[in-house]
Amino acid sequence: MAEPYVEISPTPYRERASRLAGALVWTRTAVPGDAAPVLPDGCMDLLWTEGRLFVAGPDTRAYRGDPTGGPRRYAGVRFFPGTAPSYLGAPAHELRDRRVDLADLWSGAQVRRLTERVDAAADPSVALEAMALGRAREAGPPDPRLRAVVAALSEGRSVASTAEELGWSERQLHRRSLVAFGYGPKTLARVLRLQRALALARSGLPQADTAARAGYADQAHLARDVRELAGVPLGELLRR
Repeated sequence: MAEPYVEISPTPYRERASRLAGALVWTRTAVPGDAAPVLPDGCMDLLWTEGRLFVAGPDTRAYRGDPTGGPRRYAGVRFFPGTAPSYLGAPAHELRDRRVDLADLWSGAQVRRLTERVDAAADPSVALEAMALGRAREAGPPDPRLRAVVAALSEGRSVASTAEELGWSERQLHRRSLVAFGYGPKTLARVLRLQRALALARSGLPQADTAARAGYADQAHLARDVRELAGVPLGELLRR
């Protein structure tokens, strides 16, 4: 049984584990003036808002939506890093730092039917998840070695040792990473390190200790990386 939704922030955002391995299902209501950044995390999302299905490609920097307009509901399936291209049928590097209508990837008639189905659902997030599960069954499982890449880089291993562990050259790892993650393994490692640091900092760990445990050279290195990837200082992210 799926876990119940849990409120995880002051903003109207909720997420739960998906029945699709490693994925999350989330809902959010965007309100006027809400410009909270979406931070790079190595993932891609299948998204719905009324009348539209689209895909969020892998980000290399913080993404900020349009803070104007009235309230708008969103639902999404956030795929485990490296798995979305197999399900969506598009290499990740073609979607990097982009929001793309699903009709640009699949047939327009198919997407219209799916959009109507999700629009009409009592809970659009459940309908969106069912759609993702169906697509995953049709596509088959992604290469399991991609999860090993994520695991190794998340632990702070070097690109060279990660490639060696998988029996690939560094060039092969780079080429496969572009297709699966949207960028090379060095950028992926940097994004995963950011997420690791944020988790540590949000747990209350001092920033100097966060930098050391997350794998940064020092606190100044952490501060520069956060500002470059998130667009704001770490302290501001933590206040949000």
